[in-house]
Amino acid sequence: MRSRTTTPIVVAAVSLVLLTGCSTGTSQASSTSTSTSTSTGSITVFAAASLQQTFTTLGRDYERAHPGTTVTFSFAGSSDLVTQIQNGAPADVFASADEPNMRKLTDAHLIDGSAEPFATNSLQIAVAPGNPERIHDLGDLTAPGLQVVTCAAPVPCGAATQEVEQAAGVTLRPVSEEQSVTDVLGKVESGQADAGLVYVTDVRGAGGKVDGVAFDAARRAVNTDPIGVVHGSANADLARSFSAYVRSEDGQKVLAAAGFGAP
Repeated sequence: MRSRTTTPIVVAAVSLVLLTGCSTGTSQASSTSTSTSTSTGSITVFAAASLQQTFTTLGRDYERAHPGTTVTFSFAGSSDLVTQIQNGAPADVFASADEPNMRKLTDAHLIDGSAEPFATNSLQIAVAPGNPERIHDLGDLTAPGLQVVTCAAPVPCGAATQEVEQAAGVTLRPVSEEQSVTDVLGKVESGQADAGLVYVTDVRGAGGKVDGVAFDAARRAVNTDPIGVVHGSANADLARSFSAYVRSEDGQKVLAAAGFGAP
């Protein structure tokens, strides 16, 4: 009789222990998952000047999708941003307009893990609306009296300019060499220059203030844009999350709409 009455009690006790254990495990897993996916706080993203419009949009979209986060940007030529990071500027994420400038940081172990490509971009000739100078190819930029501006060689758009010159067998003589592609675009928009070499995305983002002239040699100098988390970031989890968002399907849609190619 004693064994018949104690058996149900033992079974019930064991069942209670098992249920309690499962419940605790589920609760812990759920809590861990939630804390990982809801990083909050703020990060500073150093990004190439050519990324200004798209990254401003991406930052706003990211903040909306992740309440409690703030994404601040610093836009400039990639080479200038590299120098700032090397000198200890408090950046959390770096997005470059080319791979060589990113490589300077990865080689110096200033990027955590590896930098990942997120887009490609190529050059176009920016001219005044209606193309009054009748520019149709890179060689037309050598015409006497034509005011042409380019990026300086250390800047990604400047390095790409040198590549297309070599590919086309053309030597340009710009009246000025700028430190960012947005400065080149600004001079064409304001009429200070007749033409300038900028990215396809810059022409599209100008909203009709300039026209773009495609040329064959541009296919020989396609830049790949990489993104990485800066070593020593004060909010590395959030920095990684934002970097992943840029490379996500939603991020790629924003980049494609701006004229960037797939990485």
